[in-house]
Amino acid sequence: MNRNQLTALSIFSAFLLSLPWLGILPGLTLLIAFMPLLIVEDHFYNNKKINTGIVFFAYAFLCFWIWNILTTWWIGHASFTGAILVTLLNASLMATVWWLFHLVKRRFRLLGNLSLIAFWISLEYLQYNWDIEWPWLNLGNGFANNVKLVQWYQYTGILGGTLWVLMGNLLVFQLCKGLTSSRRLALPLTLLIVVTLVPVWLSVRAYNRYEEKGGSVEIIILQPNIDPYREKFGGMSEALQTEILIHLTDSLLSPSVDYVVGPETALPPLWEKPDLYQHPDLIPFVERARHNPRVKFVLGALTRAGFREGEKMPETVRYDEERGVYYDVYNAALQIDSSSTIQTYHKSLLVSGVEKMPYSRYFTVLEKYIVDLGGTTGSLGTQEESSNFTSATGLQTAPVICFESVFGEYLGTYIKKGAGLIFILTNDGWWKHTAGYRQHLSYARLRAVETRRSIARSANTGISAFINQRGDITGQTGWEERTAIRDTLKINDKITFYVRYGDYIGRICSFMAVLLLLYYLSQSYMKRV
Repeated sequence: MNRNQLTALSIFSAFLLSLPWLGILPGLTLLIAFMPLLIVEDHFYNNKKINTGIVFFAYAFLCFWIWNILTTWWIGHASFTGAILVTLLNASLMATVWWLFHLVKRRFRLLGNLSLIAFWISLEYLQYNWDIEWPWLNLGNGFANNVKLVQWYQYTGILGGTLWVLMGNLLVFQLCKGLTSSRRLALPLTLLIVVTLVPVWLSVRAYNRYEEKGGSVEIIILQPNIDPYREKFGGMSEALQTEILIHLTDSLLSPSVDYVVGPETALPPLWEKPDLYQHPDLIPFVERARHNPRVKFVLGALTRAGFREGEKMPETVRYDEERGVYYDVYNAALQIDSSSTIQTYHKSLLVSGVEKMPYSRYFTVLEKYIVDLGGTTGSLGTQEESSNFTSATGLQTAPVICFESVFGEYLGTYIKKGAGLIFILTNDGWWKHTAGYRQHLSYARLRAVETRRSIARSANTGISAFINQRGDITGQTGWEERTAIRDTLKINDKITFYVRYGDYIGRICSFMAVLLLLYYLSQSYMKRV
């Protein structure tokens, strides 16, 4: 094949990979999306020139950079430079995985396919666990709008979907090669049928048989629709923003309502104090809770908390010269009820380059240049692990803020601590009217399947939604609509296999990847000696 054909195949793979994220075709498209790139790799595998790996890396990078641009270009609404850096880094990591796969396959042909699976899933696992977390394009996310096909995520999480995609592509490729070379087709065809059709059959069967568990709670979701660029942080008064929240609440509030859920940073900035419940911006919510003790408000806010003298301070600490105190800034969630105690959760998983400077201990000089998307600059503070809100009746709920909803294993930590419901508080207006906010909504459906927990999702600009334990959206708002919706959700107290064991597929594949790399390096050294 010539250069133009190889380029066309690489680009074709990028388009196939993009289609599920763009909502054009279902996730099943991913089972053949790598086929063109596998043809490119096979071309270089059969070419015995020594430096084919470097050339193949270029074609793989082209494929993955186009895929990243097509599906996540909307990051550029917040930061054009950030979008370029994210897509370049992610594409480079993905291309490196395929380059390593190519090298291992050339040295140990039979280990080639295994190495692709191990290396790729290790990369996805890394995307959850290093300081530049970006699991947005992990392959298992491609089925977010096809939850009926992946009910088995309650056992595997989305890495099970990634494994499914990789195995499907490799088997289809082997079958196609067999057709062109007159090889025996019975075994690869049988494996392909088992790998592709059996999971679908089992999933649809589980979906149809699943019955939601637990008692019911009535919830109001608020969607104030305040533009984050023109109004939220300066264009609209804080008093008017609070008034909008109160008006939306009163439009649906009744004695049967258990929770009112508002979006990320819904409240004006607050200092966290013991008497926070007396803050003028919170009094309207406290009064409504005292008038109706059944209702609890779960609302997002940007908060500040001071440190006492001698107290250990984090790297993100700041100094307020006017007050003469050291403090930290948090993207927080508050639960306001009829008591005089306001429960607080500080977002733990921050967005790199937006809410935190990755590896800040090594790049403190760059801290002040961090992108400003929340009314503040510099890295935000965090709490070390998840924590639930607890009602007077003992019901625990998981307050999940924005980007945290992409991390399945992390959400599982709330569930293991007793959460029976999940509340997602987000502000998807940063990405404007693009595929970004739709993708973010769809990922919440996967969290419902993995945890078998119902979800109330409040988004400032849209789309806010109720999601049941099967991952179905049972009610939703429109984009850029100022409204409130009310529905009931079921409370579940059962622990799924995935919640109990987390991303075990990622840990297994990471161990295999290390062994494969060590084996490859040792054999390469022995050959040179």
